[in-house]
Amino acid sequence: MAQLINLRSFKQFFRSTSIGGIILIFCVITSLIIANTGLGPGLEAILATELGANFAGIHLRYPIILWINDGLMAIFFLLVGLEIKREMVEGELSSFKKASLPILAAIGGVMAPALIYFSFNYGSQTAGGWGIPMATDIAFAIAVISMLGKRVPSSLKIFLSALAIVDDLMAILVIALFYSTDIHFTYLFYASGIFGFLLLLNKLKVKNLAAYLIPGLFIWYFVHHSGVHATIAGVLTAFAIPTTPDATESPLEKLEHILVNPVNFLIMPIFALANTNIHFEPIMLLGLTTVLGMGIIAGLVIGKPLGITIFSWIAVKLGIAKMPKHASWLHIIGVGMLGGIGFTMSIFIALLSFSGMELVLAEAKFSILIASIVSGILGYLWLGKVDKRSKRLPDTDLTEGI
Repeated sequence: MAQLINLRSFKQFFRSTSIGGIILIFCVITSLIIANTGLGPGLEAILATELGANFAGIHLRYPIILWINDGLMAIFFLLVGLEIKREMVEGELSSFKKASLPILAAIGGVMAPALIYFSFNYGSQTAGGWGIPMATDIAFAIAVISMLGKRVPSSLKIFLSALAIVDDLMAILVIALFYSTDIHFTYLFYASGIFGFLLLLNKLKVKNLAAYLIPGLFIWYFVHHSGVHATIAGVLTAFAIPTTPDATESPLEKLEHILVNPVNFLIMPIFALANTNIHFEPIMLLGLTTVLGMGIIAGLVIGKPLGITIFSWIAVKLGIAKMPKHASWLHIIGVGMLGGIGFTMSIFIALLSFSGMELVLAEAKFSILIASIVSGILGYLWLGKVDKRSKRLPDTDLTEGI
């Protein structure tokens, strides 16, 4: 029964995420069109408009773009945190045998792109952007693999989802450790105290979501003012919300079901509209041949499939992990290619890496866009080709797994 509930939850998550990815593609195209027409300055003016108020010494008046990148994205990270915790308790990350392959594949998919980027950019002003090609955009990646339908094993889709979730967790850690500046420990102390209070509520088996979400708003405020990126507040709040390993719907699963559609159909499209309004300049094409552009493109297009495949191969050969059921090594390479779709998180890290460096940021966004498109097309064509090849092979050529 519990397995049936988990499978149903995965299908709902997969369906909403894949459709959300298609909407994201539409919003990216729309944003690019707006940025390169007379509507561009109007969008920039809207994003620069300040909203909010200051009262009782609390500063809550920020530009719309900041509300999107620090506020709405905190809700996105809340959902990511919920997904990570659920997978750790009852899903694909709930045991070492289940979790080892996507975890080790994700580690390879993070290390290789970062090393490739750093090798291109060592000693340059853009060296600090090494975290940009580390990320996989789960919505876009699932949208592409969903277009293949039954031509890929369902176990491969689960593997990609688990890998992307672990990838998100690593990106969160990188943002917290390496892309936070001017740390104010007093605010961190306040945020930590509230987080500790939420853990106590969890221990006392408090199930009212408001008891977690309202203090979570205060965690967001204090983290935002601490110098650590405010989106981390979403993850902390998510990890405090209780869940269960059985078929009973827990507060975590209830909140996840509430958030999954608004995040995929509203928050992520808004983020894409606001952050991909790239005004094309001829110099951007030259930017693809700079160390920045080459580092991002090589990191995502080459580093991702290389790292994911090599670390997966090592894990399987050492007996640490097993292959996804009915999947071959050609399938793993294809998943690695889709891992190179780094769009949302890569742009987010680029914003943190090159704040105030508008031309460099624009070149980074353009390189991310090109790399993600290339990775998506290559992954789609590769997996489609593997499907045709697999049909000509006997079943024994396919590596069985969990």
